[in-house]
Amino acid sequence: MKSLMSLWSRLAEESANQCCTSATRDINTVASRIEHEGLSFLTITLPDLGKAIQKWLDQGQVGTHSAFRKERGGELPRFLGGFLCRVFDRSSGSLLDEPCVASIQALRQLTLMFGKIEFPCSDTRKLKALRNYLKCEQEVRLSESKLTSRDLREFTRISNMLFGKIFTEIDRDVYYHWILPKHGPGSTADGLSSNGKFNQSVWTDRLELAFPANLHARPNWRYASEDGFDFLEPGQESPVKVTLVPKTLKTPRVIAMEPTCMQYMQQGVLNSFLRHFYQDDFLKKVIGFDDQEPNQALALRGSLDQRTATLDLSDASDRVSNQLVRSMLLPWPHLFGAIDSSRSRRAVMPDGSVIRLAKYASMGSALCFPVEAMVFTTLIFLGIQKSLNQSLYRRDLKKYVGSVRVYGDDLIVPVDHVTTVVQTLEHFGAQVGLDKSFWTGRFRESCGREYFNGVDVSIVRCRQAFPTSRQDVAGVESIVSLRNQLYMSGYWQTCRWLDDYIRKVLIFFPNVEPTSPVLGRVSFLGYQAEKMHPSLNTPLVKGYVAEAKPPRDPLEGAGALLKCFLKLDRGASLRDSIPWHLASSQNETGNLISDTLQALPPEVSEDHLERSGRPKSSALKLGWRQPF
Repeated sequence: MKSLMSLWSRLAEESANQCCTSATRDINTVASRIEHEGLSFLTITLPDLGKAIQKWLDQGQVGTHSAFRKERGGELPRFLGGFLCRVFDRSSGSLLDEPCVASIQALRQLTLMFGKIEFPCSDTRKLKALRNYLKCEQEVRLSESKLTSRDLREFTRISNMLFGKIFTEIDRDVYYHWILPKHGPGSTADGLSSNGKFNQSVWTDRLELAFPANLHARPNWRYASEDGFDFLEPGQESPVKVTLVPKTLKTPRVIAMEPTCMQYMQQGVLNSFLRHFYQDDFLKKVIGFDDQEPNQALALRGSLDQRTATLDLSDASDRVSNQLVRSMLLPWPHLFGAIDSSRSRRAVMPDGSVIRLAKYASMGSALCFPVEAMVFTTLIFLGIQKSLNQSLYRRDLKKYVGSVRVYGDDLIVPVDHVTTVVQTLEHFGAQVGLDKSFWTGRFRESCGREYFNGVDVSIVRCRQAFPTSRQDVAGVESIVSLRNQLYMSGYWQTCRWLDDYIRKVLIFFPNVEPTSPVLGRVSFLGYQAEKMHPSLNTPLVKGYVAEAKPPRDPLEGAGALLKCFLKLDRGASLRDSIPWHLASSQNETGNLISDTLQALPPEVSEDHLERSGRPKSSALKLGWRQPF
């Protein structure tokens, strides 16, 4: 806690110098509040103030905040008053005509920096998060009951107009069994290891209707008679396992681990969806799955011209109704069957209780992200249609490229239609976080970047507590990253203090380029070579590199052959070109595995049949490496 307080003090002093004010009283206030309130002042109280300041920027007027007193005879809080008075009028609290952008960034940096630090929550906060998960279920059912047949018809029409072509292509893939599944990297409800998933023996009757197990979970039909599956009826299916993972000290993140067979086929449907999605010239311009920059660019532009709004949804995935998903897919029976059969219907809570799910899926499902994106995109255009009071057709949608964009729960919509869009989203069960949604003033936020009047006022966040030894590899990597981000943001005095702290943990801390694997100092002066490679004649520096090996997880036999087939670049088509039907013995299976390994793409690890999964530990290795 002491080191975090010192970091805050250094940043406050440097920010005050940059903004021509003083932070002495602010530093004393923070020290006193931490002494009485503990770490929660930095991680909860200050971030709450930061969010309030963002809203004040959007509304153009300072509001009240219960945790901080206002100045006598003025409208600004005493705390951080030196910065606030350069942004807002001291007497009226109104936003200045030309506020100091450096002060805006300083206010955000000093209040929000520790808001997402990964500290374990208290049991009370964990229980509150689980109660909210159950509350979302009740609210999803309530919103479903309020939807009329007309609501669903309009939703289905817009959805079909947007995604009908893609749905037809995926429907065909499912019908002809062209879906190529894969296992995800995360944990599953049944606890199988990374390589152990390829020897799964549990399937469901619902999955079997759309995805025959012997066709999708075995290398070929030659293995169909070996090691039969345990087929589960709907009432016997394993529920998703609800669990908590660290997010912030204020609240954990609630996710749900899917059973292996469900996750396996969800990934297959996702692959088919993405393949066809990127062939659609319109949809890839309004929905993003792997690139946040378009959202950020639109937020930047919106802060300048005030023509687009940025919306943030609360508990987005937990509020997508399965009823909406079913309505969206009904005209495509094979795709409908694939999506429905690979969806888990129940969830087991940490206390052992089992609930039936009304939502489509929680975070943890491979299809959660694309399905929620399709639902939210549909609702945005439905809201625009209602605002225009006229029906939209496919030819009308192109003019919204550049003013509508969806990336998960980060939405960008036209300001002219924002009120109706918000009403439509909430009518269909979504919850718009008004404290993180902006459309009135010149502040915009999307996908981790914030802008005010065309200027990037994004901040650097501290993600973990400071390390005290090299054994804390995650902590060392985090503080080095923090130092380098602060350097690139112009906090050079603070970086000098951080350099001294880091050198107490890392004996060697050289100057490197941002692309170097070495844990080192990024500098505008560039790297400093310490010696040259004896044979390659390239510069080298001595420093630490984080190394982590996947755990031992040997795989052989049919499971190994299946994994190799699924790793092939050309998927099923290349599998068909290999004479698997000739394998009638274990030796011939081994030969096929060897032949297939030769055809694997170079990015696949050579020992993936011996080691697989997320590393359980990592270590820092000292050596000579390239500084770029």
